[in-house]
Amino acid sequence: MAESLSVSGTTKKEKYESLLPQIKALIEGETDFIANLSNIMSALKFGMDFFWVGIYFVKEQQLVLGPFQGPVACTRIQLGKGVCGTAWKEKKTIIVEDVDQFPGHIACSSLSKSEIVLPAFDKNSEVILILDVDSEHLAAFDETDKVYLEQLMRLIEDLTPTLSKGEGVKF
Repeated sequence: MAESLSVSGTTKKEKYESLLPQIKALIEGETDFIANLSNIMSALKFGMDFFWVGIYFVKEQQLVLGPFQGPVACTRIQLGKGVCGTAWKEKKTIIVEDVDQFPGHIACSSLSKSEIVLPAFDKNSEVILILDVDSEHLAAFDETDKVYLEQLMRLIEDLTPTLSKGEGVKF
C-alpha cells in the first residue's frame, strides 16, 4: 500500500470508518510488530488529529513506552498509577473528560486535557499493552471513540506475537 492516508468525513464516526480500513491495508502483509504499531500510531495521530497517541507495553510488571506520535512521554508507569496503569489494572477502557479531575493522573504534558486508554489482551485474557490517546481539548472522547478504538485493539491483538503469561512483548 502507498504510505499515505486520506481520511474523509465530517463526523468522528465517518472519519473512523474511513481510517480503519486504510490502517488494515497499511499493515497487511507486514510481519514486523513494531513497524505495524508505529504506522498505526502515525495513522491515528494524523488521521484523527489527536494530540498524542502511543502504546505502552506490559513489561517486567510495569508499562514501558513503545511506539508513539506526539511530544515526549512518560517512559514507565506502574500498575494502578495514572489512567494507563488504572486501565491495565482494571482491564478495561477508560475515558477521562478532564485529566485534572482523575485521581493520580500522571501529567506527561500539561497540554493534555482529556484521554482515552484501551487495553489489548493475549490469549489468556491478560493485558499485554495499552493504547493511550490524548487530546488538548476537554471531553474530546466519547462512546464513538471507544467503539472504533476497541475495534482497532482487536486488530492489534491479532498482530501481537504469541506470548506466554507474564513474558511481555519481546523483540
